Parts: sequence; structure tokens; C-alpha cells
Amino acid sequence: MYPYLRFALALLKVRKAPPLTIHDTHISHLRIWPGDIDPWMELNNGRTLTLYDLGRIPFAVRCGFTRVLRQKGWGLTVAGSVVRYRKRLTLFTKVEMQTRMLGWDDKFIYIEQSMWTEDGTCANHGVLRTGIIRNRKLVPTVEVIEALGGTDSVLSLPDWAREMFEAENARDWPPVN
Repeated sequence: MYPYLRFALALLKVRKAPPLTIHDTHISHLRIWPGDIDPWMELNNGRTLTLYDLGRIPFAVRCGFTRVLRQKGWGLTVAGSVVRYRKRLTLFTKVEMQTRMLGWDDKFIYIEQSMWTEDGTCANHGVLRTGIIRNRKLVPTVEVIEALGGTDSVLSLPDWAREMFEAENARDWPPVN
């Protein structure tokens, strides 16, 4: 089940938070609850992506994304994701989540997210390829960035991220049986 209460609380917390630019990092804190764990008593891998929503959407609010989406009638979609898991997150663990824009290309905006334990260890790291949609088609990224107030600097993807998603683009779609 989607954590609607936690989502609402995350949005309430950022309601009065100072705005961010698209170059800033949003920090949020959460705890791993019983509904987040799997039978092996650790954070479920699918739930990790859901919890990333609790950082990504408040980041979008603080950067003005949600305001622009409403004004323009645009939608937001996740077009791909890659998560690296390195440390088990168990019941009641406190986590700091960091969310920032990693970069963009002509079609997609890439969001980087990570969860850190209290001892400063990165437990997992994700990159989400997101698209802005208008009339069921992608809005060119340059138009999105302009709507957000523009920027004097292009946020180029790091080579490792660009190469990772280029490899993803080379994969057969639909999958061959």
C-alpha cells in the first residue's frame, strides 16, 4: 500500500521550507517502519522506490516543478530507474534521504537519490530518468528548464550515468522471447 500519510506529512514539512534551485539538494529524514520491510526483516527493494517518492516529490515542490506542472497542464513520469543497494536497512533504522537533480539531456531529467544511515554510510543510491509529459508526448527538456526560470548553466550528466542509460537504450524493446 502506498504510504499516503507519510507522503502528506512530507509535503506538510516542506510547505514552509525555503525554495530550492534546480542545483540544490533536498534533505529529508525517515524511519524504516514494519510496512517497509520484507520477510528477511530489511527494507524491501520495491518499497525503496516508493520511499524515494517521499524525497523526490517534496524536492519538486521546493524547486517549483509542481507549480509549473499545474500551470502548464503537464504530467511527470518515471521513464527508468537504476538502484544500487549496499547496506541493509532494518526495522526502525533512521535514514537521511538526499534528492537532487543529476542532469538532463534533450528528453529526460535525471534525479539522483540516496539513503544514508546515522553513521554516514550510504545504504542505497538511485538514479531515476524522468520525463515531463504534455498530450501523451515528452516535453523537450529545454522548454521545461525555461519554465522553471531557466539556468545559465547546463547540468550535464556525468559520464557514468550517460553511459548507463545509453546501454539501457540499446536493450531490445519489447523484450524478445
